[in-house]
Amino acid sequence: MRKFALFLLLLTGCARMDNALYNLGDKITEYKLDQYTGEQDFILDASYTIPDSLIHQFTLASQAPGESSATTIHAIYIGDISRIATDTVILYCHGNKWHMDFYWQRAKLLANTGSKNRFGVLMIDYRGFGLSEGNPTEEGMYADVDAAQRWLRDNGLTGNRLVVYGFSLGSAPACELTAHPRTLSPAKLLLEAPFASAAVMVADGSQLNMPGSYYTDLQIDNAEEIKTIQQPLLWIHGMNDNFLGIETHGEVVFRNHNGVYKEAHRIAGADHGEVPAKTGFQTYSNLILQFITRP
Repeated sequence: MRKFALFLLLLTGCARMDNALYNLGDKITEYKLDQYTGEQDFILDASYTIPDSLIHQFTLASQAPGESSATTIHAIYIGDISRIATDTVILYCHGNKWHMDFYWQRAKLLANTGSKNRFGVLMIDYRGFGLSEGNPTEEGMYADVDAAQRWLRDNGLTGNRLVVYGFSLGSAPACELTAHPRTLSPAKLLLEAPFASAAVMVADGSQLNMPGSYYTDLQIDNAEEIKTIQQPLLWIHGMNDNFLGIETHGEVVFRNHNGVYKEAHRIAGADHGEVPAKTGFQTYSNLILQFITRP
């Protein structure tokens, strides 16, 4: 059904995929986190609650190459900032939907992987999403994630303790900045429901034998970028993903990785946003923990 909806979007003259890919939703005036009552993929129980002292909201200045001024984007760090110099940190690149409140449960799950508040987690809203200023662009998204990496570096993090996690749309900056580091070279890469390329997304949605460039100017091509990535890869994908099909997207990305180590987890019965819940939160956390702590 979602592929048919994308097809209809592609057929309308004003709805190029460039705009359809960024699902900004209604503008918000604040982040509500655990008080957010809008749609969410899942809601964790109270055992995953993050103490207020470990939740830090702040802004970053993001400036893409060729831009004359910086764009203010919003970020949330879960953890003790004074320990970034010695912690392992997960940089979570979220999907295309709305803002960080929608992904807050996922960030909490990652922060509590292994044990209570074990890992630091940094999440941002790309420009145009949530409270972040500006309009979303591909290069802007890369600059935004790089701004997050610069903040981590400035607070003492080195690349060998950085884990980049890209979910859905977030697989694009995760792959781009791992293949072509600007600030830090991540130690490991996790991809959940990644898409192969903008062109494949168009082909899946339209079922028309037309070049992707007819619908979009996006140059995103994770299937090619992954070929140059040597870092260990953990790939997770729902086998019932109706938005980014596992065969045409995830399997291609996984197959093209030629690095030192990779592992795959194909989750039976899981649609696009259902992987953590369908896997089981404890099992999901365990497989991430084992990958992050693997020598």
